[in-house]
Amino acid sequence: MSHALTAVSAAAPLATGWAMHGLWFRHRLNRARRDPLTDLPTRAAFEKHAAQLLRKDRCAVLVIDLDGFKQINDVHGHAAGDTAIRETGQRLAQWAEPLGTVARLGGDEFAAAICCPDTDTLSGELTHLHQWLCSVVTYDGLPLPLGASIGAYAHTPDGPAADLASALRAADEAMYGVKQTGGGWTIKHTISPDYRTVNGRRDGRRGTATEGGS
Repeated sequence: MSHALTAVSAAAPLATGWAMHGLWFRHRLNRARRDPLTDLPTRAAFEKHAAQLLRKDRCAVLVIDLDGFKQINDVHGHAAGDTAIRETGQRLAQWAEPLGTVARLGGDEFAAAICCPDTDTLSGELTHLHQWLCSVVTYDGLPLPLGASIGAYAHTPDGPAADLASALRAADEAMYGVKQTGGGWTIKHTISPDYRTVNGRRDGRRGTATEGGS
C-alpha cells in the first residue's frame, strides 16, 4: 500500500506539470491565431471560419479599408495609428457578432464574413457599419477623424455560390471602386475573371457594384 501511495505521490507533480504545459501550449496556440494589435483572428483562422459560413448560409464577404489612416500616422504618429486600428478592429468584431467573423488582413485593411438573408438587410447593415467606422476615434484627448471604404460580395439567390478566394477578390474590387469615388460602401454580385495579383493584391483592380452608399 505504501509503495502505491509513494508512486501516486511521485506522479502527481508530473501530471500537474503536463497539465500546466498543456494550458500553456493552448494559450500560445490561441495567441498565434490572433493579430497582436487588434486581437482579431489571423487571416488563416478567418478563412477557415468564413469558408464554413459560405458553405452553409447566405453569406456576404467584405473587404474594409480605412480612409485617412496615413494622415493620422503622419500627423499624430504611429501610436495614434495603432489606436485607430485597434478601435476599428473592436467595432468590426462587435458588428459581426454573433453570426460572422472578422480579421485584419494587414495595415489598415480588414475582412469580414457575415450571414445575411437578403440584399436589403445587407444594405442596412453596411450603412450602419460605415457610419460607425467613420465616427471619431480619440487618442490622448485628440479626435482622430476616420473614413472607411467597404466592398462587399453577395451572390444572388439564383446565381452560383462563389468560393472564398473569389468572394474576397470581388469584395476587394468593390472596395477599390468605391474608394476611388471618395469612400462609402458598395455591393458586388458578380465574379470577375481571375487577374494576376501583385503582393497578394489585384493588379489593376476594377469593379462596379449594383448598390452603394456613402
